[in-house]
Parts: sequence; structure tokens; C-alpha cells
Amino acid sequence: MATLQKKMAAMIPSLREELKELAQKVGDKKISDVTVAQAYGGMRGVKGMICDTSVVYPDKGLVIRGIPIMELRERYPEEIFYLLCTGELPDKAALKALQKEFAERSTVPKYVWNVLEAMPKDSHPMAMLDTGILVMQKESEFKKAYDKGMKKTDYWQPMLEDSLNLLAKLPGIAAGVYRLRFKKGNRIAYKKDLDWGANYARMLGITDKTGIFTKLIRLYLTLHCDHEGGNVSANTCHTVGSALSDAYYAVSAGLNGLAGPLHGLANQECLNWILETMKKFKGVPTDEQIRNYAWETLNSGKVIPGYGHAVLRVTDPRFSAFLAFGKEYLPDSPVFQTVAKVYDVVPKVLEEHGKAKNPWPNVDAGSGALLYHFGLKEFPYYTVLFSVSRAMGMLAQLVLNRAMGTAITRPKSVSTEWVKQNVK
Repeated sequence: MATLQKKMAAMIPSLREELKELAQKVGDKKISDVTVAQAYGGMRGVKGMICDTSVVYPDKGLVIRGIPIMELRERYPEEIFYLLCTGELPDKAALKALQKEFAERSTVPKYVWNVLEAMPKDSHPMAMLDTGILVMQKESEFKKAYDKGMKKTDYWQPMLEDSLNLLAKLPGIAAGVYRLRFKKGNRIAYKKDLDWGANYARMLGITDKTGIFTKLIRLYLTLHCDHEGGNVSANTCHTVGSALSDAYYAVSAGLNGLAGPLHGLANQECLNWILETMKKFKGVPTDEQIRNYAWETLNSGKVIPGYGHAVLRVTDPRFSAFLAFGKEYLPDSPVFQTVAKVYDVVPKVLEEHGKAKNPWPNVDAGSGALLYHFGLKEFPYYTVLFSVSRAMGMLAQLVLNRAMGTAITRPKSVSTEWVKQNVK
């Protein structure tokens, strides 16, 4: 048995006992109230589920298992998945074992390519990725074990197997989608002596003589790995998984949510605004030009994409990580220079404007510009990159929910007529 499986097998009994004790001691205590406005407003801010993999604090940003994301930016994505699952970073032996697991499980079944190649040539990359995942459902170890009959306390074990199998294959599928959809040539095989993130970068086929693009992809995968349990993709994955649907059904469903413009499109919109700014001023603009264009955007009734966040009230530390990366490796990139200048100017404009609750940038304000610099300019593909990363968080949550025996999701709904009659 590999190290991650051993670690989880050792820790899960005590977690179950802790959950049982909490339910007995404080199970009748209230953790949230719901207003009519929240019920109509997408349940924003309603505390109604448990997620132990990460928390987003208004004044700190994303914290993974107690560790601020900025402290994890030099880590391999495999280390992040181990951390999400166990609450601890792996030692060198455990990291090597997990990387070996991914390498051994990385081969994508041929029928996946047959299906993707049969799709319309103008299919959206996200539709192709989700289809590639869903068509592999027949491989589910959880489904096989469940059909044979198994104890509820063992559900997490085949779910972890599904998670490792799916994560191992995701870079290959995602990179294959890129090369197929955008006519980049033949697929590139997984190289088993490289790490997971380096393989993804290599299989995309982007020229990377310096290795900086590989560093960027590792960073991108780390920074987007998880974001609590209530966002659309994680929440959808959780809901589908709560019905004991396997990882292929649940992750495909979650990523269908991620494909929505209000969830996964943000980095494209941010980059568009940066490129429009550069086009308008024929290159890297001055601070004054950015200030004027920001006001022009706001006065026309539009927003400046990438600035503001539903939870955060500080600069998103993930943006800070990308900013630091750009300053270290791409200081001469015109697109990055523009992103950095916008960060210096736009928050002050938004504070003057007075309508933004949070004038600071989120992660999407910088991520797309870095990808663009390296020649990855196919905007519809950016959400696929996001998906490969976010699958780590969704899968870790699925495994932990099966380990804890989390109940099927079934909130109570009321009608508008009920609100009229009962809420005074």
C-alpha cells in the first residue's frame, strides 16, 4: 500500500471519533441564520456545510489546512493534494511515492481519444475535458466495489483509488484536448520521470527552453487547488458525490459548473481588459493613462475585471504569488508590466469611485497574462487549466466525505408564496 493510503487509513478513525463527539456535544447549536435576501441571493454567506480542506478568510485569503497559500507557492502540486487529503505535507519519501503513483496510473484509455476525436471540431475545450472524464466512468473502482457490496466505513478507499486514477490522467486528457482542439499536432506522452505539473507543461507542447513555463504551470496548479466547499464547482461535486456517485460523475459535474461564465471565465475577462488597454495606448500604458481608462470603464457602467471578491477584503494572496513570479521571471514582459501597473493604479481609482466593497485584485487579475506571455493565447482553454488544479480540491473533499460518512445533500426549499405568508 502506498504512503498516502497508509496515512489516511491511520488518521481516519480518530477523525470519525472527533466528528461523533462534536455531534453529541454541540449538535443542537446554531451556526447560521438565513435571511430572505440570502435565500434569493444564492445562499451567499449561509453557513450550511463542512469543508476541512481549506478556508477563505476575508483578511488573509486562502488557507490550505491551516497553511496560508503564499507559504505553499514553492511546493509541488502533488504535495498540495497530499496536504488536502491528510492535513500534513508529505516527506520526501511520501512525495516520491505519490509521484510514482501518478506515473503508473497516467495512461489515458484509447476509447477516450476516440470519443474526443469524434466530437465536433469547434467543441468547447471544457466540454471536451468533461466528456473525457465522464466517459471513463466505467473505470470507477468505487462503482465496482459498491456493486459487489462493502462496508460504509470502507467507502473512502475505492474513492481514493478513483481520485488517484483520475488525477493521474487529467494532465494527459487536458493537454490532449489542447493539442486536438487547437490543431497543435500529435499528443505528447506522459514522461514517467517527471513530476505531475512538469508533465502537464510538457504535454501542452509550449516551448520552454528555460523551464520557467513549467514553474508557472506548477504554481498555477498549486494556487487554484481549492477554495472552500461552497463555490459552484466544489459544491456541485459535493452534492453529486453525496448521492454516492463516483468520482467521475461528481468531478465531471463540478467542472460543468466551473465552465460557467460566472465561475471559470474571469481570468479571460481580466486578460481581455489588459490587452484592450495595451491596444488603446499602443503598448504598456502610463499610470495616468491607466487611471483615465479605468474611470472610462467605470463611468460606462462596466466593472474592471479581476478587482473585488465576494469574501476577500485584501489583495488576494494568489495574485501576490503571481505578481512575485512575474517580477522574478518576466520583468520585461509588456503584458506583465501592464498587470503590475494596473495593480498600482486601479485600487486607488476604485476607492475614489466608492462603490466597490473590495478594491483589491483577485487571482484572475494576473494569471491569464502570464499564460499569454508564453504563447498560450487560446482563451477558451484557460478554464481547463483551472479545472486540472481544482480537481485536486474536489477529489480530496470527496474522499474525506466518504471517510466521514457525510449525508446526502438535501436542503429544504420554500416557495415565494410561503415567504409571503410566513415572513413578516
